[in-house]
This record gives sequence, C-alpha cells and structure tokens, in this order.
Amino acid sequence: MTDSSVSDADVATAAARAGAAVVRDLYGRQLSRIDKGAGDFATAADVEAEKAILAVIRAARPDDAVLGEEGGQQGAAGARRQWLVDPLCGTLNYAVGTMLVAVNVALRDGAAAVADPFSGELFFTDGRTARLRHDGAGDAPLTPTSATRLVDVNLDPPFPNAPGFRAVDLLVHSGFVARFRPRVTSTSLALAWVAAGKRAAYVTDGGGFSGSVHFAAGIALCRAAGCVVTGIDGAPLEESRGGLVVAADEETHALLMSMTGGPGPVM
Repeated sequence: MTDSSVSDADVATAAARAGAAVVRDLYGRQLSRIDKGAGDFATAADVEAEKAILAVIRAARPDDAVLGEEGGQQGAAGARRQWLVDPLCGTLNYAVGTMLVAVNVALRDGAAAVADPFSGELFFTDGRTARLRHDGAGDAPLTPTSATRLVDVNLDPPFPNAPGFRAVDLLVHSGFVARFRPRVTSTSLALAWVAAGKRAAYVTDGGGFSGSVHFAAGIALCRAAGCVVTGIDGAPLEESRGGLVVAADEETHALLMSMTGGPGPVM
C-alpha cells in the first residue's frame, strides 16, 4: 500500500541517498563488471545501488512502475507514474577511481533527486522548487548564475545531429573561447551544478531526454530552479530537432544559441 504520509520528493531523496551510500561504500574496491557492448559497462556498484534505490521506492510506492538503468522496465511501460533510475552516473569515472559521479532518481514529470555520494550534496525538487541539502544541514534554494563562465560540454557519442551540430566545434568557436571555459564531467552533476550556480551552462547532443534515466532528474532540477532548458535549436525539448542546452540565464542561453546554429544574437 502506498505510504501517503511520505511525499514524492521524500521518496526521491531517500532513494537517492540509499543509492549514494552503496556507491560510496564500494568505492575503491575491485568490482566485477557487466559488459554492455560498444565499450560500455556496469559494475557491481551500479547493480547494488539500483537494488537499494528500488527497495526505497517499492516500500513507499509499490504500485508505481520503474525504469532502471540496470534492471530495465518493471511495471507497465505506459504507467501514469514511472520512476527513472540511474544508480551510478559516471561509471567510467568510478571504475578508475575518480569521484565525479552521481545517483539519479526521478518521478517522470514530478519530483527528482541527484545525490553526490562523495561531497554529501543532495540536489532535489518537488517539481515546483529546487533545493540543496548538504550533510543533513538545512535546505537552501538552488540559484542559477552564469558568473563562473564554466560550461560543461558532453563529448560522448553518438552524434545524431552531426554535421549540423558537433559539440566539439563549440569548444573552438571564437565566441565561446572569448566568454566561457569548457569542462566535462558527469551528466547529472553538470546539470545539478547549473541549477546550483556552479556552472553557467551544459550542452550535449542526443535526444529522448525527458524519458532518460540519465537526464530526467537533472532536467527537473534545472527547470524548477528557473534555468533555460531547450534543444540545440532553441526549441522546447518536446519540439526540438535534438540536443540539449541548459543555461543559467537568458543571456547565456542566447550566446550559446548563436554558436550552435539556434536563434541568438549576431556575434
């Protein structure tokens, strides 16, 4: 039976923290790997973290469907309520001893949480507001700003919008070089950091973001925090030709649009 005394945001945060605890506890160990093909793989930490996350969701929301990065679809794929779970975003980093990873839990079109297992930061939203909780301290609102001028650019394949758009070309664009500095990190952390004002923007190619276990939680955070979220053509994600641009403010978004071929000021 669904626990109505617990909010969806509470479920998301508890689940993300449970997954983060597993990721943190298994860090640095020799872990078995599960080959996914094309150079991609999961570790035992991915699998165990997802089990911990699903245990929290099932206890509070037993009737909800879940799409997990490792376990796949559980429950009806077209269910009205579906949780999207990426238990370890940044497996490649994690496997080589780099702590730039995150844990994603999102109720589709609802509450979401992104946990950093190593900093103790938990970014979350109830679908309306976005907040940060750090090691049990009081919650603080996420406040986007482009002051850092740091832009995370995802260079991982595939590149469905090439040759019209290539993320790597953005890095050498004269306007980009003059105004920003590139960074590349975990997708989830990058999006959470835009919402929190640690990054000015995030840019990637691809598609299907709203239903993606990798992107849904971060996008929910950014929208709730008031960031500008569009495709690489400047259109809403649901209407875009593809790609994702998340910016702290309209000015930063317009500048990036002018460099990616979307609507923006003349450089």
